[in-house]
Amino acid sequence: MTDPIIQRVEAFRCRRGPLAAERRNRGYTLYHAVSGQPVARLRPTGQDNCVEVLYWSLWKERWINGGPLGRAILPLDRALEFIAAEDIFWTAT
Repeated sequence: MTDPIIQRVEAFRCRRGPLAAERRNRGYTLYHAVSGQPVARLRPTGQDNCVEVLYWSLWKERWINGGPLGRAILPLDRALEFIAAEDIFWTAT
């Protein structure tokens, strides 16, 4: 079975290295393909092509809102660009 979100994530050219994605529960977990460390979590919102973006908090040991002021809901392509640009997603890699 092919999942279009996983295909788009894995086709994305991230300057920090390739990404791998896995469907889990109600969303997708993104990993750094080389190290296997979690990078981000995407939860589809059900509206258009938008996803909620979360990062793994080493301090709280759970997924946390990825936006600077709370929830970050973006179209998938913009979410991938946001993840690639922001250091908070790459602390564990």
